[in-house]
Amino acid sequence: MDDEKEICTFFSYLLRNKGYEVTAIQSGREAQETIEREKFHLALLDLKLPDIEGLTLLKQIKSKAYGCQVIIMTGYSTVKSAIAAMQIGALDYIEKPFDDLNELERLIDSALNTVSHDQNINLQEMVEESGLVFGKNEQMLQVVDLARRIAVKNVTVLIQGETGTGKEVIARLIHNFSKRAEKPFVPINCAAISETLLESELFGYEKGAFTGANKTRKGYFEIASNGSLFLDEISEASLSTQAKLLRVLESGEFMRVGGETSLKTDSRIIAATNVILDEAVDNRIFRQDLFYRLDVLTMKIPPLRERKEDIPCFLDYYLRRFAEGKDGGVQKLAAETVEILCEYNWPGNVRELGNLIQRLVAVVDEPVIKPRHLPEKLLTCRLKTRAAGGGGDRIDETGGEMFDVLGRDANLLVERLEHRLRERKTLDLTGVLDNINNLRNSVAKSLVKKALAETLGDRKAAANLLGISPRTLKYIYLGK
Repeated sequence: MDDEKEICTFFSYLLRNKGYEVTAIQSGREAQETIEREKFHLALLDLKLPDIEGLTLLKQIKSKAYGCQVIIMTGYSTVKSAIAAMQIGALDYIEKPFDDLNELERLIDSALNTVSHDQNINLQEMVEESGLVFGKNEQMLQVVDLARRIAVKNVTVLIQGETGTGKEVIARLIHNFSKRAEKPFVPINCAAISETLLESELFGYEKGAFTGANKTRKGYFEIASNGSLFLDEISEASLSTQAKLLRVLESGEFMRVGGETSLKTDSRIIAATNVILDEAVDNRIFRQDLFYRLDVLTMKIPPLRERKEDIPCFLDYYLRRFAEGKDGGVQKLAAETVEILCEYNWPGNVRELGNLIQRLVAVVDEPVIKPRHLPEKLLTCRLKTRAAGGGGDRIDETGGEMFDVLGRDANLLVERLEHRLRERKTLDLTGVLDNINNLRNSVAKSLVKKALAETLGDRKAAANLLGISPRTLKYIYLGK
């Protein structure tokens, strides 16, 4: 589908010679009518049709025939729109003019020979080399699939996500799937380096440029040329450094600190940030023009608390990684330990989870990691969640599961107290028993009040509802 007759004629000739049936369409309205009555395996779609937006037509094609692969045709000025099309279902895009016909034919043949492209590719095998772990979370699966598909495109990528979500892992994934995979992947954390040092690290410096510059040194833009340069926490770069980064992105040229000659680089920029750059631009701490240069393709990594279904996969991965090759020691996590870890919100995300498992494997000298081995904050969080009724356990009519919940929490409390004893910390056992007794009385009184409310104050009916005598109900109510 293209409004230029010459392009329609070109593709018709090319594809019919390869044995394919072809329908050439020059307007969006005609395309809408055609997809209503015919089925297609592949659509070559120009984003700039005269009467309908290409993205609108793409959505209609995917809604009518999800299995129809779509390749976007675009000029350089609409590459961002083409990438947006890939995010909503397009398989790939090609830029006009079509200089490499062999690559064009390969892309078309690959699309037509792909069966259930989105479902039959084993992403787990494809990303192992990058160290990426994921499970069932749909949003994360989409991120990984988009990273794989966009990797071969020489476009700048911006990765957004909280600290510890795995932004560098996604950046490595993009590099490993790209045509630059055999070239260097160079990561640099802009927040961990001072302003003056960051500039010399990025661009290098000439001998004598400053005190201590005893020899000329290459910067990361030179080292990463033909490879990928990962700029982590780019929002922390100073406005001065941002201006120099903008020049490199616009022209591919830079100068070493203290240098007078422009140098060229062909490094692909993958940037990452844990802040919302739109807001940083509004607050005038990030350059708007640099933001536009970086925001060609933005990928958002969900925090771990929004993909808790993946936590067991991370636990298996880190346990294998940190316990591998060690005789004895930790072999597995107790089921209740896994349950507690899955309930926790992980403010430090995947990094916090990995660090915890590494520490537990190092210090626990038993084959099974039990709840008592976990840090105090996780156990306290668990108890608070249970107290607030957020544990997620269902109570059946007989109350059997309720006592399972109470028993688990009681065991958790005992394990915490035993842990204090093992560390030779004193306990006020009398105070502990008084608190348990007060809790018992509080629970009983609350249930009596609820039963009386349900029976409109009828003590006998309330006592029957609770399975106690009216006299016991009276004592509980009066707090005796």
